Amino acid sequence: MEEFIVSARKYRPQTFKDVVGQQAITNTLLNAIETNHLAQALLFTGPRGVGKTTCARILARKINQEGYDDPTEDFAFNVFELDAASNNSVDDIRSLIDQVRIPPQTGKYKVYIIDEVHMLSQAAFNAFLKTLEEPPRHAIFILATTEKHKIIPTILSRCQIFDFKRITVKDAKDHLAEVAKSQGVSYEDDALHIIAQKADGAMRDALSIFDRVVSYCGTNLTRQAVTENLNVLDYEYYIKMTQLILENKIPELLLAYNDILSKGFDGHHFVAGLASHFRDLLVCKTPSTLTLLEAGEQAQQMYAAQSQTASQDFLLKGIEIANDCDLKFKTSQNQRLLVELCLMQLASVTYDGEKKKLTNL
Repeated sequence: MEEFIVSARKYRPQTFKDVVGQQAITNTLLNAIETNHLAQALLFTGPRGVGKTTCARILARKINQEGYDDPTEDFAFNVFELDAASNNSVDDIRSLIDQVRIPPQTGKYKVYIIDEVHMLSQAAFNAFLKTLEEPPRHAIFILATTEKHKIIPTILSRCQIFDFKRITVKDAKDHLAEVAKSQGVSYEDDALHIIAQKADGAMRDALSIFDRVVSYCGTNLTRQAVTENLNVLDYEYYIKMTQLILENKIPELLLAYNDILSKGFDGHHFVAGLASHFRDLLVCKTPSTLTLLEAGEQAQQMYAAQSQTASQDFLLKGIEIANDCDLKFKTSQNQRLLVELCLMQLASVTYDGEKKKLTNL
């Protein structure tokens, strides 16, 4: 059996051009290398899976490539990676400082990548201060962390800080589409969109979810297969519920909610999703705000159709009722009843309006 390599490793970027969603940072680093303005201590900070360690490795390779003809040379002997989560003592840092003094055998720089640097002990941080402030000419330190607030200010003041942002749903979806094509996987636009949303801004998570879903449904990635495998409440549920609300069908609403609970979905998650759905319908009502709707092509058409049947007053009132239920959910003694009451109130919004019109006649 052929060895399987997970997509997060297989498609890890090898150049700055391949890095997804961090153009501002990669352009800054490239310009710094070209103009010889690269600081000797850099801090890469941001959420998990957005490219911090990848950019550190690319940078380490790039700065040593000058004057070398072989573009595949990775300068492995010049790059030292230290995981601060498991090497966080003063002795670990002292042995690192002893290594720093030795110049590189090939290439121009020795690069020290310290991952999860916030895990270093207070004493280790203090031992590191002087070397970080005045490193030898051949040494460059790249620190990476997900929790910048845990790093002492004296370390932060000695580093040039790069804040990595979360990957947008669009960027993640576009990258997943390229990966799917390279693997010969056919896909629905909505299927990739759900994976990108589920990843919550982390490209590594998006690729891990993609691998899992492909294992489940083979080379044809459908929206239905993705929602089944990931067990997510997709927009079709919310469109169906909203239609029942607009038609004032309270018994059918309660049965539909019971069906959602029986499939293992959380009531709190459902209510928050319903408020977001009303917001998306509101966004669809005005062409200028359509760009705020993060949804696949098929979903956009269904949102547009339903937004025409729901009035702006109803949607604003709906967001208010659903949001109020969301806030009360955790403290409620009977959470199911709270959500059912919310659904009944929503179904009564348009019903009350019709009653008033009839009495006015």
